[in-house]
Amino acid sequence: MGKERESQPLSIKKTRFNLPPGKMGWPLIGETIAYYKRHSATSVGEFMENRMARYGKIYKSNLFGEPTIVSADAGLNKFIFLNEGKLFESSFPRNLAGIFGKWAMVELVGDMHKGMRNISLNFLTHTMLRTRLLREVEKNTFLVLNAWKDNSVFSAQDEAKRFTFNIMAKHTMSMDPGKPETELLRREYLTFMKGVVSAPLNLPGCAYRKALQSRSTVLKFIEKEMKERIRKMKDGAEDMEEEDVLGWVLKHSNLSTEQILDFVLGLLFVGYETSSVTLALSIYFLQSCPAAIKQLQEEHLEIARAKKRSGEMELNWEDYKKMEFSQCVVSETLRLGNVVRYLHRRALKNVQYKGYDIPSGWKVLPVLTAMHLDSSLFDHPQHFNPWRWQQNSESRGATSNYFMPFGAGPRHCPGSELARVEMAVFIHHLVLNYHWELAEPDQAFALPFVEFPKGLPIRVKHQPLI
Repeated sequence: MGKERESQPLSIKKTRFNLPPGKMGWPLIGETIAYYKRHSATSVGEFMENRMARYGKIYKSNLFGEPTIVSADAGLNKFIFLNEGKLFESSFPRNLAGIFGKWAMVELVGDMHKGMRNISLNFLTHTMLRTRLLREVEKNTFLVLNAWKDNSVFSAQDEAKRFTFNIMAKHTMSMDPGKPETELLRREYLTFMKGVVSAPLNLPGCAYRKALQSRSTVLKFIEKEMKERIRKMKDGAEDMEEEDVLGWVLKHSNLSTEQILDFVLGLLFVGYETSSVTLALSIYFLQSCPAAIKQLQEEHLEIARAKKRSGEMELNWEDYKKMEFSQCVVSETLRLGNVVRYLHRRALKNVQYKGYDIPSGWKVLPVLTAMHLDSSLFDHPQHFNPWRWQQNSESRGATSNYFMPFGAGPRHCPGSELARVEMAVFIHHLVLNYHWELAEPDQAFALPFVEFPKGLPIRVKHQPLI
Protein backbone atom coordinates (compact mmCIF):
# COMPACT_ATOMS: atom_id res chain seq x y z
CA MET A 1 0.00 0.00 0.00
CA GLY A 2 1.24 3.52 -0.69
CA LYS A 3 2.65 5.44 2.22
CA GLU A 4 0.27 7.90 3.88
CA ARG A 5 2.45 10.89 3.11
CA GLU A 6 1.98 10.07 -0.60
CA SER A 7 -1.79 10.11 -0.29
CA GLN A 8 -2.82 13.42 1.30
CA PRO A 9 -5.74 15.57 0.12
CA LEU A 10 -4.71 18.47 -2.07
CA SER A 11 -4.93 22.07 -1.02
CA ILE A 12 -8.22 23.57 -2.21
CA LYS A 13 -6.23 26.47 -3.67
CA LYS A 14 -4.58 24.21 -6.23
CA THR A 15 -6.31 24.54 -9.57
CA ARG A 16 -3.99 22.80 -11.99
CA PHE A 17 -3.78 19.05 -11.77
CA ASN A 18 -0.94 16.70 -12.53
CA LEU A 19 -3.14 14.00 -14.02
CA PRO A 20 -1.82 10.53 -14.80
CA PRO A 21 -0.93 9.91 -18.45
CA GLY A 22 -3.52 8.48 -20.81
CA LYS A 23 -6.03 9.52 -23.44
CA MET A 24 -9.74 10.27 -23.28
CA GLY A 25 -10.85 8.64 -26.54
CA TRP A 26 -13.94 9.64 -28.50
CA PRO A 27 -16.39 12.32 -27.36
CA LEU A 28 -19.06 11.01 -24.96
CA ILE A 29 -18.29 7.29 -25.27
CA GLY A 30 -14.58 7.77 -24.61
CA GLU A 31 -12.85 4.38 -24.58
CA THR A 32 -15.75 2.38 -23.15
CA ILE A 33 -16.26 0.15 -26.20
CA ALA A 34 -12.58 -0.84 -26.26
CA TYR A 35 -12.64 -1.45 -22.50
CA TYR A 36 -15.65 -3.77 -22.86
CA LYS A 37 -14.00 -5.88 -25.59
CA ARG A 38 -14.31 -9.57 -24.80
CA HIS A 39 -11.21 -11.16 -23.29
CA SER A 40 -10.15 -14.18 -21.26
CA ALA A 41 -11.30 -14.03 -17.64
CA THR A 42 -7.81 -15.06 -16.54
CA SER A 43 -6.28 -11.93 -18.08
CA VAL A 44 -6.68 -8.17 -17.73
CA GLY A 45 -7.53 -7.92 -21.42
CA GLU A 46 -5.86 -6.22 -24.35
CA PHE A 47 -7.16 -2.77 -23.39
CA MET A 48 -5.55 -2.87 -19.95
CA GLU A 49 -2.38 -4.56 -21.16
CA ASN A 50 -1.77 -1.90 -23.82
CA ARG A 51 -2.39 1.03 -21.51
CA MET A 52 -0.42 -0.37 -18.61
CA ALA A 53 2.51 -0.96 -20.99
CA ARG A 54 2.23 2.59 -22.31
CA TYR A 55 1.24 4.60 -19.22
CA GLY A 56 1.90 2.45 -16.16
CA LYS A 57 -0.48 1.09 -13.50
CA ILE A 58 -2.32 4.41 -13.01
CA TYR A 59 -3.71 6.19 -16.05
CA LYS A 60 -6.59 8.41 -17.15
CA SER A 61 -9.35 7.58 -19.59
CA ASN A 62 -12.99 8.31 -20.34
CA LEU A 63 -15.15 5.33 -19.38
CA PHE A 64 -18.93 4.96 -18.94
CA GLY A 65 -19.30 8.56 -20.13
CA GLU A 66 -17.10 10.08 -17.44
CA PRO A 67 -13.47 11.14 -16.99
CA THR A 68 -11.86 8.28 -15.11
CA ILE A 69 -8.68 7.38 -13.25
CA VAL A 70 -8.01 3.67 -13.83
CA SER A 71 -5.90 1.97 -11.17
CA ALA A 72 -4.06 -1.33 -11.51
CA ASP A 73 -1.88 -0.22 -8.59
CA ALA A 74 -2.39 -2.46 -5.53
CA GLY A 75 -1.45 0.29 -3.08
CA LEU A 76 -3.85 2.83 -4.56
CA ASN A 77 -6.67 0.28 -4.73
CA LYS A 78 -6.29 -0.61 -1.09
CA PHE A 79 -6.08 3.08 -0.21
CA ILE A 80 -9.35 3.68 -2.08
CA PHE A 81 -11.19 0.91 -0.23
CA LEU A 82 -9.91 1.94 3.19
CA ASN A 83 -10.98 5.55 2.58
CA GLU A 84 -14.53 4.68 1.58
CA GLY A 85 -16.84 7.50 2.64
CA LYS A 86 -13.91 9.81 3.38
CA LEU A 87 -12.13 10.39 0.09
CA PHE A 88 -14.08 8.05 -2.20
CA GLU A 89 -17.59 6.65 -2.53
CA SER A 90 -19.35 4.03 -4.64
CA SER A 91 -20.59 5.37 -7.96
CA PHE A 92 -22.12 2.93 -10.45
CA PRO A 93 -23.18 3.92 -13.99
CA ARG A 94 -26.67 5.40 -14.24
CA ASN A 95 -28.04 2.52 -16.29
CA LEU A 96 -27.36 0.14 -13.38
CA ALA A 97 -29.39 2.35 -11.04
CA GLY A 98 -32.33 1.83 -13.39
CA ILE A 99 -31.82 -1.91 -13.23
CA PHE A 100 -31.18 -2.39 -9.50
CA GLY A 101 -33.20 0.49 -8.09
CA LYS A 102 -32.01 3.43 -6.04
CA TRP A 103 -32.26 1.54 -2.74
CA ALA A 104 -30.15 -1.48 -3.71
CA MET A 105 -27.02 -1.86 -1.59
CA VAL A 106 -24.72 -1.62 -4.61
CA GLU A 107 -26.15 1.85 -5.28
CA LEU A 108 -26.23 3.30 -1.77
CA VAL A 109 -23.51 5.32 -0.09
CA GLY A 110 -22.86 6.74 3.35
CA ASP A 111 -25.24 6.09 6.25
CA MET A 112 -27.89 4.51 4.04
CA HIS A 113 -25.44 1.88 2.79
CA LYS A 114 -24.22 1.28 6.32
CA GLY A 115 -27.79 0.74 7.51
CA MET A 116 -28.64 -1.71 4.72
CA ARG A 117 -25.36 -3.54 5.18
CA ASN A 118 -26.02 -3.89 8.90
CA ILE A 119 -29.38 -5.49 8.11
CA SER A 120 -27.56 -8.13 6.04
CA LEU A 121 -24.96 -8.69 8.77
CA ASN A 122 -27.62 -8.95 11.50
CA PHE A 123 -29.38 -11.64 9.51
CA LEU A 124 -26.25 -13.46 8.36
CA THR A 125 -25.08 -14.14 11.89
CA HIS A 126 -22.61 -16.87 12.72
CA THR A 127 -25.45 -18.86 14.28
CA MET A 128 -27.56 -18.60 11.13
CA LEU A 129 -24.63 -19.77 8.99
CA ARG A 130 -23.80 -22.67 11.34
CA THR A 131 -27.33 -23.99 11.44
CA ARG A 132 -30.00 -23.22 8.88
CA LEU A 133 -27.92 -21.91 5.97
CA LEU A 134 -25.37 -24.73 6.10
CA ARG A 135 -28.21 -27.27 6.01
CA GLU A 136 -29.87 -25.48 3.08
CA VAL A 137 -26.61 -25.41 1.12
CA GLU A 138 -26.10 -29.15 1.57
CA LYS A 139 -29.74 -29.90 0.73
CA ASN A 140 -29.48 -27.94 -2.53
CA THR A 141 -26.16 -29.61 -3.33
CA PHE A 142 -27.89 -33.00 -3.20
CA LEU A 143 -30.75 -31.72 -5.38
CA VAL A 144 -28.28 -30.78 -8.10
CA LEU A 145 -25.85 -33.70 -7.92
CA ASN A 146 -28.51 -36.41 -7.54
CA ALA A 147 -30.05 -35.30 -10.85
CA TRP A 148 -26.79 -35.95 -12.74
CA LYS A 149 -27.04 -39.11 -14.79
CA ASP A 150 -23.98 -41.29 -15.22
CA ASN A 151 -21.97 -40.55 -18.36
CA SER A 152 -24.23 -37.63 -19.27
CA VAL A 153 -23.20 -34.26 -20.76
CA PHE A 154 -24.67 -30.98 -19.56
CA SER A 155 -23.84 -27.33 -18.88
CA ALA A 156 -21.96 -26.96 -15.60
CA GLN A 157 -22.59 -23.23 -15.76
CA ASP A 158 -26.36 -23.75 -15.85
CA GLU A 159 -26.18 -26.23 -12.97
CA ALA A 160 -24.15 -23.77 -10.91
CA LYS A 161 -26.69 -21.04 -11.60
CA ARG A 162 -29.57 -23.30 -10.61
CA PHE A 163 -27.77 -24.27 -7.40
CA THR A 164 -27.03 -20.72 -6.25
CA PHE A 165 -30.40 -19.28 -7.32
CA ASN A 166 -32.25 -21.96 -5.34
CA ILE A 167 -30.19 -21.11 -2.27
CA MET A 168 -30.80 -17.38 -2.61
CA ALA A 169 -34.53 -17.85 -3.28
CA LYS A 170 -34.80 -19.93 -0.10
CA HIS A 171 -32.52 -17.55 1.81
CA THR A 172 -34.44 -14.40 0.88
CA MET A 173 -38.08 -15.57 0.64
CA SER A 174 -38.23 -19.25 1.74
CA MET A 175 -39.05 -20.38 -1.81
CA ASP A 176 -38.64 -24.11 -2.37
CA PRO A 177 -36.55 -25.31 -5.34
CA GLY A 178 -38.33 -26.90 -8.27
CA LYS A 179 -41.73 -25.35 -7.47
CA PRO A 180 -43.45 -23.61 -10.43
CA GLU A 181 -43.26 -20.17 -8.80
CA THR A 182 -39.54 -20.62 -8.07
CA GLU A 183 -38.82 -21.66 -11.65
CA LEU A 184 -40.89 -18.76 -12.99
CA LEU A 185 -38.96 -16.32 -10.84
CA ARG A 186 -35.67 -17.88 -11.93
CA ARG A 187 -36.51 -17.46 -15.62
CA GLU A 188 -37.49 -13.82 -15.10
CA TYR A 189 -34.31 -13.25 -13.13
CA LEU A 190 -32.15 -14.68 -15.92
CA THR A 191 -33.70 -12.14 -18.31
CA PHE A 192 -33.04 -9.45 -15.73
CA MET A 193 -29.37 -10.49 -15.50
CA LYS A 194 -28.86 -10.25 -19.27
CA GLY A 195 -29.89 -6.62 -19.10
CA VAL A 196 -27.38 -5.81 -16.41
CA VAL A 197 -24.51 -6.44 -18.82
CA SER A 198 -26.18 -4.98 -21.91
CA ALA A 199 -26.03 -1.53 -23.49
CA PRO A 200 -28.56 0.80 -21.75
CA LEU A 201 -30.91 1.05 -24.74
CA ASN A 202 -34.51 1.30 -23.57
CA LEU A 203 -35.92 0.30 -26.95
CA PRO A 204 -38.34 -2.50 -27.93
CA GLY A 205 -36.55 -5.84 -28.27
CA CYS A 206 -33.35 -4.68 -26.53
CA ALA A 207 -31.99 -6.67 -23.56
CA TYR A 208 -32.08 -3.59 -21.35
CA ARG A 209 -35.81 -3.02 -22.05
CA LYS A 210 -36.53 -6.71 -21.37
CA ALA A 211 -34.54 -6.48 -18.14
CA LEU A 212 -36.60 -3.54 -16.94
CA GLN A 213 -39.75 -5.51 -17.68
CA SER A 214 -38.42 -8.54 -15.80
CA ARG A 215 -37.40 -6.28 -12.92
CA SER A 216 -41.02 -5.13 -12.70
CA THR A 217 -42.27 -8.74 -12.70
CA VAL A 218 -39.79 -9.82 -10.02
CA LEU A 219 -40.63 -6.82 -7.82
CA LYS A 220 -44.36 -7.56 -8.10
CA PHE A 221 -43.66 -11.12 -6.97
CA ILE A 222 -41.63 -9.89 -3.97
CA GLU A 223 -44.28 -7.32 -3.09
CA LYS A 224 -47.03 -9.93 -3.22
CA GLU A 225 -45.08 -12.14 -0.80
CA MET A 226 -44.37 -9.15 1.42
CA LYS A 227 -48.06 -8.17 1.64
CA GLU A 228 -48.96 -11.74 2.56
CA ARG A 229 -46.39 -11.70 5.36
CA ILE A 230 -47.72 -8.37 6.65
CA ARG A 231 -51.28 -9.70 6.59
CA LYS A 232 -50.24 -12.69 8.71
CA MET A 233 -48.50 -10.41 11.17
CA LYS A 234 -51.62 -8.25 11.53
CA ASP A 235 -53.71 -11.40 12.07
CA GLY A 236 -51.61 -12.15 15.12
CA ALA A 237 -49.02 -14.52 13.71
CA GLU A 238 -46.34 -13.02 15.96
CA ASP A 239 -44.36 -16.24 15.76
CA MET A 240 -43.96 -15.78 12.00
CA GLU A 241 -40.70 -17.35 10.91
CA GLU A 242 -37.73 -15.02 10.65
CA GLU A 243 -35.54 -17.56 8.88
CA ASP A 244 -35.44 -15.63 5.64
CA VAL A 245 -34.34 -12.10 4.80
CA LEU A 246 -37.82 -10.82 3.97
CA GLY A 247 -39.29 -11.97 7.29
CA TRP A 248 -36.36 -10.59 9.24
CA VAL A 249 -36.54 -7.17 7.56
CA LEU A 250 -40.29 -6.88 8.11
CA LYS A 251 -39.93 -7.54 11.83
CA HIS A 252 -36.69 -5.71 12.58
CA SER A 253 -36.53 -2.66 10.32
CA ASN A 254 -38.51 0.43 9.41
CA LEU A 255 -37.76 0.30 5.70
CA SER A 256 -40.38 1.46 3.22
CA THR A 257 -41.92 -0.90 0.68
CA GLU A 258 -39.71 0.50 -2.10
CA GLN A 259 -36.60 0.09 0.03
CA ILE A 260 -37.43 -3.51 0.89
CA LEU A 261 -38.12 -4.41 -2.74
CA ASP A 262 -34.84 -2.95 -4.01
CA PHE A 263 -32.95 -4.47 -1.09
CA VAL A 264 -34.23 -8.02 -1.71
CA LEU A 265 -33.71 -7.72 -5.49
CA GLY A 266 -30.14 -6.51 -4.92
CA LEU A 267 -29.42 -9.40 -2.54
CA LEU A 268 -30.58 -11.87 -5.17
CA PHE A 269 -28.08 -10.36 -7.60
CA VAL A 270 -24.99 -10.26 -5.38
CA GLY A 271 -25.70 -13.68 -3.89
CA TYR A 272 -26.51 -15.35 -7.19
CA GLU A 273 -24.22 -14.04 -9.90
CA THR A 274 -20.82 -14.09 -8.18
CA SER A 275 -21.33 -17.43 -6.42
CA SER A 276 -22.62 -19.25 -9.50
CA VAL A 277 -19.78 -18.07 -11.73
CA THR A 278 -17.17 -18.87 -9.09
CA LEU A 279 -18.54 -22.40 -8.70
CA ALA A 280 -18.44 -22.93 -12.48
CA LEU A 281 -14.87 -21.62 -12.56
CA SER A 282 -13.80 -24.05 -9.84
CA ILE A 283 -15.19 -26.97 -11.86
CA TYR A 284 -13.27 -25.66 -14.87
CA PHE A 285 -9.95 -25.12 -13.09
CA LEU A 286 -10.06 -28.39 -11.16
CA GLN A 287 -10.65 -30.60 -14.21
CA SER A 288 -7.19 -29.63 -15.45
CA CYS A 289 -5.49 -30.03 -12.05
CA PRO A 290 -5.56 -33.72 -10.96
CA ALA A 291 -3.22 -33.04 -8.03
CA ALA A 292 -5.70 -30.60 -6.53
CA ILE A 293 -8.58 -33.04 -6.99
CA LYS A 294 -6.54 -35.79 -5.32
CA GLN A 295 -5.81 -33.60 -2.29
CA LEU A 296 -9.46 -32.54 -2.11
CA GLN A 297 -10.55 -36.19 -2.17
CA GLU A 298 -8.17 -37.01 0.67
CA GLU A 299 -9.46 -34.10 2.74
CA HIS A 300 -13.11 -34.92 2.18
CA LEU A 301 -12.70 -38.67 2.57
CA GLU A 302 -11.32 -38.08 6.04
CA ILE A 303 -14.36 -35.94 6.91
CA ALA A 304 -16.80 -38.45 5.37
CA ARG A 305 -15.26 -41.44 7.16
CA ALA A 306 -15.42 -39.64 10.48
CA LYS A 307 -19.08 -38.87 9.85
CA LYS A 308 -19.74 -42.51 9.03
CA ARG A 309 -18.04 -43.71 12.23
CA SER A 310 -20.11 -41.31 14.32
CA GLY A 311 -23.34 -42.28 12.60
CA GLU A 312 -24.04 -38.68 11.59
CA MET A 313 -25.36 -37.78 8.17
CA GLU A 314 -25.42 -33.99 7.75
CA LEU A 315 -22.33 -31.84 7.62
CA ASN A 316 -21.88 -29.50 10.57
CA TRP A 317 -19.79 -26.39 11.18
CA GLU A 318 -16.89 -28.37 12.58
CA ASP A 319 -16.78 -30.40 9.35
CA TYR A 320 -16.79 -27.19 7.32
CA LYS A 321 -13.88 -25.75 9.30
CA LYS A 322 -11.85 -28.86 8.47
CA MET A 323 -12.09 -28.09 4.74
CA GLU A 324 -8.83 -26.17 4.74
CA PHE A 325 -7.52 -27.13 1.31
CA SER A 326 -11.01 -26.56 -0.11
CA GLN A 327 -10.72 -22.96 1.06
CA CYS A 328 -7.39 -22.74 -0.75
CA VAL A 329 -9.16 -23.88 -3.92
CA VAL A 330 -11.91 -21.31 -3.38
CA SER A 331 -9.39 -18.50 -2.85
CA GLU A 332 -7.39 -19.46 -5.92
CA THR A 333 -10.54 -19.67 -8.04
CA LEU A 334 -11.54 -16.19 -6.89
CA ARG A 335 -8.04 -14.83 -7.58
CA LEU A 336 -7.53 -16.34 -11.03
CA GLY A 337 -11.14 -16.17 -12.25
CA ASN A 338 -11.83 -12.62 -11.05
CA VAL A 339 -15.62 -12.69 -11.08
CA VAL A 340 -15.66 -9.11 -9.76
CA ARG A 341 -13.15 -7.48 -12.08
CA TYR A 342 -13.37 -3.84 -11.07
CA LEU A 343 -15.39 -1.54 -8.84
CA HIS A 344 -16.90 1.89 -9.47
CA ARG A 345 -15.79 4.69 -7.17
CA ARG A 346 -15.83 8.50 -7.26
CA ALA A 347 -13.41 10.93 -5.63
CA LEU A 348 -15.14 13.07 -2.98
CA LYS A 349 -12.15 15.39 -2.63
CA ASN A 350 -9.05 16.27 -4.54
CA VAL A 351 -6.56 13.52 -3.72
CA GLN A 352 -2.89 13.11 -4.49
CA TYR A 353 -1.21 9.75 -4.81
CA LYS A 354 2.37 9.05 -5.87
CA GLY A 355 2.60 12.48 -7.42
CA TYR A 356 -0.61 12.16 -9.44
CA ASP A 357 -3.74 14.19 -8.81
CA ILE A 358 -7.21 12.65 -8.66
CA PRO A 359 -9.67 15.53 -9.05
CA SER A 360 -12.81 15.68 -6.94
CA GLY A 361 -15.79 14.32 -8.86
CA TRP A 362 -13.78 12.08 -11.18
CA LYS A 363 -14.68 8.41 -11.47
CA VAL A 364 -12.03 6.07 -10.09
CA LEU A 365 -11.85 2.49 -11.30
CA PRO A 366 -9.85 0.16 -9.00
CA VAL A 367 -9.19 -2.93 -11.15
CA LEU A 368 -9.07 -6.03 -8.93
CA THR A 369 -8.06 -8.27 -11.82
CA ALA A 370 -4.83 -6.34 -12.35
CA MET A 371 -3.93 -6.84 -8.68
CA HIS A 372 -4.76 -10.53 -8.62
CA LEU A 373 -2.75 -11.19 -11.78
CA ASP A 374 0.22 -9.00 -10.79
CA SER A 375 3.44 -11.03 -10.98
CA SER A 376 5.04 -8.77 -8.35
CA LEU A 377 2.38 -9.93 -5.87
CA PHE A 378 1.66 -13.51 -6.97
CA ASP A 379 4.21 -16.00 -8.29
CA HIS A 380 3.22 -17.28 -11.73
CA PRO A 381 -0.15 -15.49 -11.50
CA GLN A 382 -1.61 -17.20 -14.60
CA HIS A 383 -1.16 -20.64 -13.01
CA PHE A 384 -3.93 -22.27 -10.95
CA ASN A 385 -2.07 -22.98 -7.73
CA PRO A 386 -4.28 -23.43 -4.64
CA TRP A 387 -1.22 -24.42 -2.58
CA ARG A 388 -0.13 -20.77 -2.54
CA TRP A 389 -2.89 -20.20 0.05
CA GLN A 390 -1.78 -22.87 2.52
CA GLN A 391 -0.80 -21.68 5.97
CA ASN A 392 2.82 -22.78 5.53
CA SER A 393 3.19 -21.06 2.15
CA GLU A 394 5.97 -18.47 2.24
CA SER A 395 4.04 -16.08 0.00
CA ARG A 396 0.63 -16.39 1.68
CA GLY A 397 0.99 -13.46 4.07
CA ALA A 398 2.29 -11.02 1.49
CA THR A 399 -0.23 -11.91 -1.19
CA SER A 400 -3.30 -11.97 1.08
CA ASN A 401 -2.82 -8.26 1.78
CA TYR A 402 -3.80 -7.54 -1.81
CA PHE A 403 -6.41 -10.24 -2.28
CA MET A 404 -9.79 -8.52 -2.40
CA PRO A 405 -12.38 -10.62 -4.26
CA PHE A 406 -15.11 -9.41 -1.89
CA GLY A 407 -13.90 -5.82 -1.76
CA ALA A 408 -12.46 -4.32 1.40
CA GLY A 409 -13.16 -1.76 4.07
CA PRO A 410 -16.73 -0.62 4.86
CA ARG A 411 -18.12 -2.16 1.65
CA HIS A 412 -16.67 -5.63 2.15
CA CYS A 413 -19.32 -8.11 1.00
CA PRO A 414 -21.42 -9.24 4.02
CA GLY A 415 -22.17 -12.56 2.29
CA SER A 416 -18.56 -13.60 1.73
CA GLU A 417 -18.64 -16.42 4.29
CA LEU A 418 -21.90 -17.79 2.90
CA ALA A 419 -20.30 -17.86 -0.57
CA ARG A 420 -17.38 -19.86 0.81
CA VAL A 421 -19.75 -22.29 2.55
CA GLU A 422 -21.61 -22.87 -0.72
CA MET A 423 -18.39 -23.58 -2.59
CA ALA A 424 -16.84 -25.86 0.04
CA VAL A 425 -19.96 -27.98 0.62
CA PHE A 426 -20.58 -28.42 -3.11
CA ILE A 427 -16.94 -29.40 -3.68
CA HIS A 428 -17.16 -31.88 -0.78
CA HIS A 429 -19.94 -33.92 -2.40
CA LEU A 430 -18.65 -33.38 -5.94
CA VAL A 431 -15.18 -34.85 -5.44
CA LEU A 432 -16.51 -37.72 -3.32
CA ASN A 433 -19.00 -38.86 -5.93
CA TYR A 434 -18.04 -37.75 -9.43
CA HIS A 435 -15.31 -37.64 -12.01
CA TRP A 436 -15.77 -34.98 -14.69
CA GLU A 437 -14.09 -33.69 -17.81
CA LEU A 438 -14.78 -31.11 -20.50
CA ALA A 439 -17.10 -32.50 -23.18
CA GLU A 440 -15.78 -29.88 -25.60
CA PRO A 441 -13.31 -26.99 -25.33
CA ASP A 442 -14.59 -23.93 -23.51
CA GLN A 443 -13.10 -21.18 -21.37
CA ALA A 444 -14.29 -18.26 -19.29
CA PHE A 445 -14.49 -14.82 -20.89
CA ALA A 446 -15.25 -11.40 -19.50
CA LEU A 447 -18.23 -10.09 -21.51
CA PRO A 448 -17.85 -7.85 -19.33
CA PHE A 449 -19.20 -10.18 -16.62
CA VAL A 450 -17.49 -13.57 -16.52
CA GLU A 451 -19.24 -16.28 -18.50
CA PHE A 452 -18.53 -19.50 -20.40
CA PRO A 453 -19.73 -18.94 -24.01
CA LYS A 454 -20.65 -22.63 -24.44
CA GLY A 455 -21.98 -23.01 -20.90
CA LEU A 456 -19.01 -25.16 -19.77
CA PRO A 457 -20.24 -28.55 -21.11
CA ILE A 458 -18.92 -31.41 -18.97
CA ARG A 459 -19.25 -35.19 -19.03
CA VAL A 460 -19.67 -36.77 -15.61
CA LYS A 461 -19.17 -40.29 -14.31
CA HIS A 462 -20.62 -41.39 -11.01
CA GLN A 463 -17.67 -42.76 -9.01
CA PRO A 464 -18.48 -42.69 -5.27
CA LEU A 465 -15.43 -43.02 -3.04
CA ILE A 466 -17.28 -44.03 0.09
